[in-house]
Amino acid sequence: MSTLNGAQSLIRTLVDSGVDVCFSNPGTSEMHFVAALDSVPEMRGVLALFEGVVTGAADGYARVAGKPAATLLHLGPGLGNGLANLHNARRAHTPVVNVIGDHATYHKQYDAPLESDIDAIAGSLEGWVRRSGHTKDVGADAAAAVAAAQDAPGRVATLILPADASWGEGGETCEPIPPRVPQTVDATTVQKIADVLRSGESVALLIGGSACHEAGLRATSRIAAATGAKALAETFPARLERGAGLPNIERLGYLAEQAKYQLDGIKHLIVAGTRAPVSFFAYPGMPSELTPEGAEVHVLSTVGQDVAAALEAVAALVAADTEPVLQAAGRPELPSGPITVQNWVDVIGALLPENAIIVDEANTSGLMLPAATAGAPRHDVLTLTGGAIGYGMPVAVGAAIAAPKRPVINLESDGSAMYTISALWTQARENLDVTTVVLNNNAYAILRMELQRVGASGDGPRAKDLLDIGRPDLDFAKIAEGMGVPATRATTAEELAEQFRRAVGEPGPHLIDVTVPPLL
Repeated sequence: MSTLNGAQSLIRTLVDSGVDVCFSNPGTSEMHFVAALDSVPEMRGVLALFEGVVTGAADGYARVAGKPAATLLHLGPGLGNGLANLHNARRAHTPVVNVIGDHATYHKQYDAPLESDIDAIAGSLEGWVRRSGHTKDVGADAAAAVAAAQDAPGRVATLILPADASWGEGGETCEPIPPRVPQTVDATTVQKIADVLRSGESVALLIGGSACHEAGLRATSRIAAATGAKALAETFPARLERGAGLPNIERLGYLAEQAKYQLDGIKHLIVAGTRAPVSFFAYPGMPSELTPEGAEVHVLSTVGQDVAAALEAVAALVAADTEPVLQAAGRPELPSGPITVQNWVDVIGALLPENAIIVDEANTSGLMLPAATAGAPRHDVLTLTGGAIGYGMPVAVGAAIAAPKRPVINLESDGSAMYTISALWTQARENLDVTTVVLNNNAYAILRMELQRVGASGDGPRAKDLLDIGRPDLDFAKIAEGMGVPATRATTAEELAEQFRRAVGEPGPHLIDVTVPPLL
């Protein structure tokens, strides 16, 4: 007879399936899961003080590790608190395994204060959702959740665990279930795309997903070099490999006006591992679709297919004897004087350490960052795939745990930082090698820009007041120190360079509060 309870069978099955990190913010219904951690020491439990940090950390972990972490969340409200960063994970096609505790099955009929429709909340993520009905099913359900999360191209899988299924005896472990691998793009599609590239008409090739890793980048560069096609990467890749020795593929602009300019004049748009671009928001008198009128869209690979292999197959047809164009090594000169939106990125580019992971939520302050870091040593960039701010600090937590030997650089706007600022506490608790650079301009600068772009009249004092996050000014150095993270403040390029060099050279977390003027 089994001596496992449901929680023990769950954790043992997760570990056997390759999920050995669980980011957690538990409550009463998850206490047997918490207790079971001591019986399965291979599972690393990481505590966060807010569920948005839990879910963002799981997203960052999987983007770097290439496999899912688990989350442990408390009932529907806990899932609700973590929903924004699960939205970002959904848009990044990140594999995440949510474990959501629920009331005991016999208790739900009483509509206790924390009762909610967890299934409906989880269903909004368009992933995989299952509710364990009995203790004996928990292990099999856990194995199914891990497999579902890793089904190409990756998704959020949510297992709802009633408290009595967790504490009940008779739990059974389950062998790992192989996930579905990416589908191969058929030869007919590859040939059709090759024909478009050879047509002599203007073509743009827009890549996304795993095409933004080395193999896809090299194939894309070969295609562009051989055919004259304009190569672009999606605006917010989940993980973009870049730096010296790799092709430097320009990203599609965030602003609709930028994207329209980049795509102007093309007759064909080939999409590979992503979709045809649309404007992030609607604007009066402007179209939602960014593909030029009259241009034809061709799909080489959907997000669930093997996009890198498809690009390599196309390159074999149209660029057999062509080498990729690789970015030469080179760094900006260290600037001097007061910090500006233009020069702080040069400090990062000049001093970026080898093999770094940049978690970029700099927003308007970081518009010059890609150019400043193009020739830096090879690094990865994780971006805000779903647009829900407050992702940067939590994603940095997960990235640092997934790659403890790599320096993580979190470039963070001040407004976004306040959404999930408690991630600093987890960084300190786990002694993670994260350097956070907060661009502190005391404003929602991006919203100031959007106020103008949507045609709203925003000159009045009350409108301006809603986009100003000064009065009182935020002191990120003091906030960080209060959470156990050493912090400094920089107002000049020289100070930033000295503090950044010291922070990346020392183990553990650091924060630099950088005074920078707003873009607008």
